Amino acid sequence: MTPRKRQSRRVAGRVAGLVAVVVTLALSTAVAPAGANDGRDGRRCRDCNDVRLVWMQGYNDPATPPQYNRVGVVKIGPDSARNVLVLNPGTSAGGAYFVPLAKDIVRETNGRWQVWSVERRENLLEDQSRLDLAKHHKITGQQLSDYYLGWLTNPSISTHFQLIPDSAVAFARGWGLNVEIGDLHQVVEAAHRGHRRVVLGGHSLGGSITTAYATWDFNGKAGAADLAGLVFIDGSSSNTPVTASSASQELQALKNGSPWLAFGGIAAPFLGTFSAVGSTLAVIDPNGPSIGQSFALLPANLKPPVPVTNEAQFGYAVSVGTSPQNLVAAQVHAGHLAASGTPRGWVRDGAITPIQRWADMLSGTGLDGIDGSAWYHPMRLTIDAGAVDNGNANPAQGVLDVNAIHGHDLNRHLLMYAFGAALGGQRVLDSTRALAQQSGIPDRSLVLVNRAATYAHNDPSAASPENDFLENLIPFLARVTAHGQEGD
Repeated sequence: MTPRKRQSRRVAGRVAGLVAVVVTLALSTAVAPAGANDGRDGRRCRDCNDVRLVWMQGYNDPATPPQYNRVGVVKIGPDSARNVLVLNPGTSAGGAYFVPLAKDIVRETNGRWQVWSVERRENLLEDQSRLDLAKHHKITGQQLSDYYLGWLTNPSISTHFQLIPDSAVAFARGWGLNVEIGDLHQVVEAAHRGHRRVVLGGHSLGGSITTAYATWDFNGKAGAADLAGLVFIDGSSSNTPVTASSASQELQALKNGSPWLAFGGIAAPFLGTFSAVGSTLAVIDPNGPSIGQSFALLPANLKPPVPVTNEAQFGYAVSVGTSPQNLVAAQVHAGHLAASGTPRGWVRDGAITPIQRWADMLSGTGLDGIDGSAWYHPMRLTIDAGAVDNGNANPAQGVLDVNAIHGHDLNRHLLMYAFGAALGGQRVLDSTRALAQQSGIPDRSLVLVNRAATYAHNDPSAASPENDFLENLIPFLARVTAHGQEGD
């Protein structure tokens, strides 16, 4: 057996049975206009649909090769906007995740708000070459699948995606909150240029990162001192930090293990490659016979009982009702299989999220070099997030060198919006209220919305055209603008 065949079989064995969560993440979308209205004059917004990825100098981590000390931002909307909403993706998510939602925000505010979606430094490691070709219809869906996944079971595929040995990226074991907050500080400072107003927010783990930044110690000053508001999307800091002992044990395990999180038990980078391939297939060939359904490593509980299309295969895996419970972090309310057809298609049937919109979010439709997943999520970032504790100093912070200590002295005029969905629910609202109360921020400065019973974890960004998260966000942003003008 050749070394390449041995590697393929070894990797295939590692991935088989764990693919479920991955495939779930790679599923559906279509950009539709938002239904909310902020009462503006309705004039046309120039450059409202502008979307571009830019990279800037990030935190200068001495242990990291210079080419990786950068942070990306997907900018949506006009540069002339006087307000910027900076959004942090969650665990194993990338900058393209927020693009459809961001377009809605820019449109609903008539271009008075620009949205910046953060593309973390770890995504510089991704091989986006064939995804870019597929998005431009320069290769087939089968060629796309073969390059990233097919080689795992077919040794005859000689040109394929290459794995990165952990030994080649040992420096990534240090990519925790210190590095992330340093990168984010560069982003926030850039957003502020021209005296623009900045609101910071995040989804899932991105909510914890938002709290960390807001309470981080920047030379004696809280990060929130330069922010006009905070937005938490089904994610926030826990009010119970990890213990110092647990933090030490986790650091030791990281030292002896991979730099990357195995999300859902799936070793990096396979969560990302399955997500990127599956969502892109749903976008470029939605009605074609499912390539994923015939893939040997796809678990049986994700395969529909009848032949389906690419779109229907992924809808079946990700939509509440057919998606397994262990995939709750990747779910949306998107519909169900059609009652007839060969192959069987997908039917929305009144569901709040268009399946094509969810696919666009994960594929990075219209963007080169980026998708909506993070193929390599730093384990250290997840470890450090456990010590944020709503910005209260605790023993674990000393072990992990986390400096989120200003939870009790935030600006009393800071506005906050928290939206709880299926994973965070009431906990996100309670954590946000606790963060505010610590600094004497009154309840009237908070917008707290719980839709845990009706919104899956990803529906707040994916639902369209009716979207409860967006419909509460637009007046919140208008309030931020008015609040800031009063203080100008």
